[in-house]
Amino acid sequence: MRSTLPAFNEVWQRQFRSDVLKQEQQFPENTCFLIGCSGGMDSMLLLHLMSYLYPEKIRAIYIDHQLQTLSASWGAFVSDQCAALNIPCIVEAVNVQSGNLEQQAREARYQAYLKHLKPNEILVLAHHQQDQAETLILRLLSGTGVQGLSAMKKVDIREQFTLWRPLLNTSREQICQWSAQLDVQNIEDPSNLNTDYDRAWCRHELWPMLQNRYPKMQQALGRTSYLMQDADEILQDVLQQDLAFCGTVAELDLKKLSQLSTARQRQLLSAWMKGQETYRPNFGMVERLRYEVIESKLDAQAALHWNQHYYLRYQQKLFRLSLDEYLAEKNQSDTLVVTIQVQLNQNIKVLSGQYLAEPNKIGLSASLLGKTLSLVLRQGGEKIYLHGRVGSWPLKKAIQEAQIFPWQRHTIQILSIDNVMLGVFTPQGFWLAQSEYCEVGGWQPNLIS
Repeated sequence: MRSTLPAFNEVWQRQFRSDVLKQEQQFPENTCFLIGCSGGMDSMLLLHLMSYLYPEKIRAIYIDHQLQTLSASWGAFVSDQCAALNIPCIVEAVNVQSGNLEQQAREARYQAYLKHLKPNEILVLAHHQQDQAETLILRLLSGTGVQGLSAMKKVDIREQFTLWRPLLNTSREQICQWSAQLDVQNIEDPSNLNTDYDRAWCRHELWPMLQNRYPKMQQALGRTSYLMQDADEILQDVLQQDLAFCGTVAELDLKKLSQLSTARQRQLLSAWMKGQETYRPNFGMVERLRYEVIESKLDAQAALHWNQHYYLRYQQKLFRLSLDEYLAEKNQSDTLVVTIQVQLNQNIKVLSGQYLAEPNKIGLSASLLGKTLSLVLRQGGEKIYLHGRVGSWPLKKAIQEAQIFPWQRHTIQILSIDNVMLGVFTPQGFWLAQSEYCEVGGWQPNLIS
């Protein structure tokens, strides 16, 4: 890091440098930086400062959302400014999907960042104190909770990358004065004035009215975000304890969940539904999960769909299934019967998983190896004489007793030869049937995945 910054207000310089040094201590040695640069005043000032602080350790990236006729020329401007500062620059055009334009543009932007970030790089963005305050206001108006009101972190360590916001304590007014003193060139995006967008409306219409009444609102909201970050950190500790007590990322024990207070139940369900996604479900969706699924009648087949997952209850447990898992039965082939030939130590792939044909103390006769065997989907009404049990059982009853999940039962296949049942492939393994082909020192398919 260079020892000096370009001349500007000494108080700001000391404060900014102190903040940077504290935050830098969180980064591994030899960390480099990828600066997201839109060409606006904030990001261009950040680009200049980083060029002084970390020469030869930075790159810049301009994301062209292709939503403005001048967006390509803005990319050229950023590229030229980077060349003057001897900073490598990437210009990446993205396609923004339809829907909420602000959200979809953000998603496209971050996907582009991920595409270009190197393993030793941290993404650096120019969010400042007013951005933080606006984020808090907008999230408050959307009905968010503690995590949402935490707004943005200076150093945000995410699953796929780390994000650093060095200017988060710097006011918009300071940035304007600082940029003027350093003669930082920038472009103006006219969409920033379009109050059809929530953030522009907040900045140009709501903000002046509130600031007129509360002159120190920006600093106060900044403090609130930090207090909420503290509260969220405490809440995360409680959530981890509650999740460990109640279940896993895939299922929750409803009896144990009921032992928690209503507030802790609601928080755990919200965080559990979020999973690895960026945002939690809204309050209404969590309430729907409670009333429509958890508290539905015991014989109900209730399921709730949210954000590419289905949530459903079975045997006093709540399950989180992917879209593919839940819809697998509907997307299954109509073919009822297929044939297979098995050799010893051969992998067998069936609907319920991957099996390996191995020698077993009690198993199927070696005479079946290499023969054409039938695999038949369960139709209902079948009976099975399970080896080691007395008499035949309805297959349905055996499945229920084994508590095989209803959404997995379509994968159950009956193995047979000449209408003689040899056994059943299930998600819990192969069930050997008593038959003339069942013998000591035989072989059996064993579930491996």
